[in-house]
Amino acid sequence: MSKKIVIIGGVAAGASAAARLRRLDENAKIILLERGKYVSYANCGLPYHIGGVIEDREDLIVTKPEKFLAWFNIDVRVSSEVLSIDRQNKRVLVRSSGGEYFEDYDNLVIATGARAFTPKTEGDDSNKICHLWTMSDMDHIIAELKGPSPKVMIVGGGFIGLETAENLRHRGIEVSLVQRSGHVLPVFDEEMALPLAEELKSMGVEVFLGRVVKKYEDTPDGIVAVLDNGDRIFSNMVISSTGVKPNSELALNAGIECSKDGFIKVDSHMRTSDPHIYAAGDVVEIDDPVFNSRTHIPLAGPANKQGRVVADNIAGIDSSYKGTYGASVVKLGKLTAASVGATEKRLKASGKKYLKIYIHPSSSASYYPGAGRMDMKLIFSESGDIYGAQIIGPKGVDKRIDTIAQAMFNGSKADELGKLELSYAPPFSSAKDPVNYLGFVASNVLTGKSTLVQANEIPDSALILDVREPSEVANGKIPNSVNIPLGQLRGRLGELDKDRFIVASCQVGLRGYLAERILKQNGFNAANLSGGYLTWKAMNL
Repeated sequence: MSKKIVIIGGVAAGASAAARLRRLDENAKIILLERGKYVSYANCGLPYHIGGVIEDREDLIVTKPEKFLAWFNIDVRVSSEVLSIDRQNKRVLVRSSGGEYFEDYDNLVIATGARAFTPKTEGDDSNKICHLWTMSDMDHIIAELKGPSPKVMIVGGGFIGLETAENLRHRGIEVSLVQRSGHVLPVFDEEMALPLAEELKSMGVEVFLGRVVKKYEDTPDGIVAVLDNGDRIFSNMVISSTGVKPNSELALNAGIECSKDGFIKVDSHMRTSDPHIYAAGDVVEIDDPVFNSRTHIPLAGPANKQGRVVADNIAGIDSSYKGTYGASVVKLGKLTAASVGATEKRLKASGKKYLKIYIHPSSSASYYPGAGRMDMKLIFSESGDIYGAQIIGPKGVDKRIDTIAQAMFNGSKADELGKLELSYAPPFSSAKDPVNYLGFVASNVLTGKSTLVQANEIPDSALILDVREPSEVANGKIPNSVNIPLGQLRGRLGELDKDRFIVASCQVGLRGYLAERILKQNGFNAANLSGGYLTWKAMNL
């Protein structure tokens, strides 16, 4: 007898589970229930249609209900909201335009996703405050932007906030952005995120960091946001992008086990506390391999993979989801920013010990036209376990973060990054790829060949030895540093005090390491400034 599977939610996880199920079982009866008007659409592309980069709205719709039926023989019912789950009788109560009805199931999949969340703020019931999470949200924003010279304020500097800011500027719309923390993009550490704020400003976005909206005041032609420092920002529309909450009310009301934050608890097979019910996507809590704990990652990639795992297990294939490191990437103006794993801030808050390194390599061979500098940060344990990485640059960023993410997934150590065989041609990389360089530096640190000093931890008693050329020093230097160019160092060792701790510094860290090795092998107590002057400058702006 064929199974009957009901799926609640038809975007990333739900659509992925439905299509995979059909490929595995031609005889199963599959019903996909979606309370909105659309299924299987690219919500990550919404900001780009607002900006006109993706011109045709229809391009955002991956698979329409008619195609689901024709290709997969799946019964897709849009504008059909599930009101409750009756676990005892294995059925759901559905409300559609035709009224309410029960639909029974053999297996149920909850893929209800998440919804935009705004902290309670005085005046936040204004109809001039909106979110960007669904196709309907996008349509509403586009309609409201048709007036003369609109001004938009974005609250929240995460992925959606940054992408929306860029695309609104692409349309020539005046934009301001308010971010609660001292830097944008919370998956980055502050010193790494600095270029993103500067890029926003260069695009004409007015940026307010470390600020909170205390209340909103409606006006006849717009809305005023009053910040915690008293600043008053006028706009015609506010787009709130401050986070998400899981749509887990159905599960909670049905007695399915959820976390204290409301995310549905699932095992490695994506099965809930009810053996006949699975869940996937933004609504679930999953494994965090870095902290060996549980977390929630609202990203499309993990959601789609989880949907496949659900389908496999319903079809009798033993499949498991191993958790996620949260690999992510965002475009902002001329820059690309990508990260994977834990930030230093989160590691520090957890009390977990870690090491970190910075390098600033070229995206391609330095002699090849168009090469751009990347800022790279790698965080790892004293035993070499990779905890996380962050990269910002004009090009080549995505493939480097993907390489590190894959290394983490496979359990590679930080020093093993140096052993990876990676493709090379001058337009794309150097013979020693930047990821390899991260591995080389990590290996030097882990084996004791190099002692690193972080830019914000230079001892007051240390001698800072700048081994750059005088022309470089003239463009900026660390206060009280002493300049001896690397090429002169061996002949001028007598000028240095062997009883004093010496921190070697250069532009990006390479010459500093060479100087450190020279000094150590000549009896000096020396270390290298991680990331050189560029990292020091970022931390001391």
